Amino acid sequence: MTYCVGMRLNAGLVFLSDSRTNAGVDQVGTFRKLSVFEIPGDRMLVMMTAGNLSISQSIRQLVSTLIDDAGHTIWTAPSVYDAARILGQAVRQVHERDARTLADFGIEFNVSIIFGGQVKGERCRLFQIYSAGNFIEAHDENTYFQIGEAKYGKPIIDRVVTPATSLDDAAKCALISMDSTLRSNVSVGLPLDLLVYENDQLAVTHFVTIDERNEYFQMIRGTWGDQLKHVFEGLEAPVWNAAPETQGTVLHSSNAGSKPVRVAPPSGLAAPQVPSAPLQTLSQQFHDGQQ
Repeated sequence: MTYCVGMRLNAGLVFLSDSRTNAGVDQVGTFRKLSVFEIPGDRMLVMMTAGNLSISQSIRQLVSTLIDDAGHTIWTAPSVYDAARILGQAVRQVHERDARTLADFGIEFNVSIIFGGQVKGERCRLFQIYSAGNFIEAHDENTYFQIGEAKYGKPIIDRVVTPATSLDDAAKCALISMDSTLRSNVSVGLPLDLLVYENDQLAVTHFVTIDERNEYFQMIRGTWGDQLKHVFEGLEAPVWNAAPETQGTVLHSSNAGSKPVRVAPPSGLAAPQVPSAPLQTLSQQFHDGQQ
């Protein structure tokens, strides 16, 4: 499994991926999943993959040389959309070649791709490509994509990131999102690849591989956890059975009609016998016997 997130912002693009491919009891696999297709001054394109590693590596190898019907390659495509279409074609060709054989061995053709960047003459664009080679594009209403183990890192992005978010804040948010995933799922792991691209530079502007010794990421992990605990402890406890006129942190008022769904016991089931008087302890019985 893996976790990758890509963000399209007014100021540029942010890409972050982990590098874990499996986490067995006695074997942990690490392969880098972020690849750059760059001609400085003309284009800067990024691909991140999740799913079957052999499939994604085949796609990466094929797309670097694939020529479409119009004679374009990923290196010459006139737009990021056309480059995404060529990448989708590569996915379909690998599927046509390998899917049946993989199925014979019980292996599903499974790959997800985040692809984006900028080609000279147009704005930054971001796409998510599926196993069928089809894709969707990020817009202001949905400014990011996640692939792989996405659920743990989604809430912080939904709360923080908008198209107006700065690149540094988006990178910080992506790292917090990754930390949440690392803490909750052993199949996602270090090192991480973080690429931040500033509009119209047409070359990688910031890139870092982050391992367990990276000071900034360790600060993120410690400070974010501490701040979450601090905020949690600052929240007031709920008030139960509050008077109807009570204001504030009322979870349940005394006149509320909330009732659980109760399952009726089987008919004929005898009610437990309640003793008429508490049973004496052994020490009490011994003490009484000494009287």
